[in-house]
Amino acid sequence: MSEQKQPNYFEFYGLPIQFNPDQQLVKAKFYAFSKQYHPDFYANESEEKQQEVLDLSTLNNKAYQTLSNAKKCLKYVLELKGIVETDEGYQLPQSFLMEMMDINEALMDLQFEPDAGKLAEVRNNIGAIEEALKTELIDLTNQFDNSPAGASDVLLASIKDNFYRQKYIDRIREKLAQ
Repeated sequence: MSEQKQPNYFEFYGLPIQFNPDQQLVKAKFYAFSKQYHPDFYANESEEKQQEVLDLSTLNNKAYQTLSNAKKCLKYVLELKGIVETDEGYQLPQSFLMEMMDINEALMDLQFEPDAGKLAEVRNNIGAIEEALKTELIDLTNQFDNSPAGASDVLLASIKDNFYRQKYIDRIREKLAQ
């Protein structure tokens, strides 16, 4: 079975591959292509041409949805670079897992013995971890964006690690919401 090659949204928009693409350029490209590939302008064209325009319009929408959303763009660039694969079993650092084990235990305790004070403490701990991850990610992605050609495997591996730690925290946030 042949693997479906992922479209390169950066190439489509004529932008460099970055974790933080210029949002004004992304928006400008999106609106320009939305007009250029609007199906109504091709109503009298052949079926093939109509399908081609529809495909380009769909590609434009997906490109915009991905590149204008920080989390989607992060995952997309990591996939584009072959650093993250769908459904990959990534091994998080032991120190992080130990920290998460403490938080998960606290959440389990709270299910059986609700305590507003403890819940606030757990939320604060998660918030602090999220803030640290966000700060780290900004630093790492800025390093990449400032010198994509010189980006090392170590830098991309660090961004990947941050991505998976954030995904873990997102799952804990979902538990908290319940």
